[in-house]
Amino acid sequence: SGGFQVFSLSQLRKIKEEGVYFASHIDGKRIFMGPEESMQIQSNLGSTIAMAFDECIENPAPRRYVENSIERTTRWLIRCKDEMARLNSLPDTINPHQLLFGINQGSTYDDLRIKHMEDIAALDLDGYAIGGLAVGEATAEMYRIIDVVEPYMPVNKPRYLMGVGTPSNIIEAVARGIDMFDCVMPSRNARHATVFTWNGIMHLANKCYETDPRPLDEQCDCPTCKNFSRAYLRHLFKAHEQLAGRLAVQHNLYFYNTLTEKIREAIDEDRFEQFRGKYSRLLAARI
Repeated sequence: SGGFQVFSLSQLRKIKEEGVYFASHIDGKRIFMGPEESMQIQSNLGSTIAMAFDECIENPAPRRYVENSIERTTRWLIRCKDEMARLNSLPDTINPHQLLFGINQGSTYDDLRIKHMEDIAALDLDGYAIGGLAVGEATAEMYRIIDVVEPYMPVNKPRYLMGVGTPSNIIEAVARGIDMFDCVMPSRNARHATVFTWNGIMHLANKCYETDPRPLDEQCDCPTCKNFSRAYLRHLFKAHEQLAGRLAVQHNLYFYNTLTEKIREAIDEDRFEQFRGKYSRLLAARI
């Protein structure tokens, strides 16, 4: 939506009621984005879901700042909803059925998180996200905030945890009522020689894999695991071959897709807690 850019470009932006003014990190050019601009860009992309324009608040943050921020984010959300309705009514809109999700903010203040969730739930949107986590707080604190917010999320709407996370994070968030996730971790970590397996997290730069003939994960059916050894992949990374990242990304994406498939199966078969007990800690182990 642009909200994370408000956070990540904190040294180059100024937040106003109308929106956010950015200075380009390339040439310093002044750029403006507000709720309407965010909706227009996402409408032009034709995505299934559009995310409301918000401010992703750094953790920790002063309480007064957070109070002002979430109030403004709610006002921005109302503007997003109005603009989305207008865009979806136009005859030339790419996806006239585009959905709008609101984003819960509030840093690590329980009462502010709850109040903001209640305020945005009253707007009856298509789905709701928890934002502003995995931006500096401890993992236990992230789980605690999910526990605080989840009871106030509409039960009949999708729940989305933004920017999360590791396989273990996903399992634990599902256990707390979350349905959807996004994260750069599978691809970003893969490009830096870190892969996820059913036995834990593997860093291929480690010397122990130098002559290891086994696939990354003997339980994995991805093309990388079917065709290449740990030793070969380590060699590619050490030689700075672009193929190394491509093969590792392929594996990690396959692993994440398989993980979520297995989570759905476990839920359908009423054995999710057994799945969680087996894999939540195991998948976080370093091997």
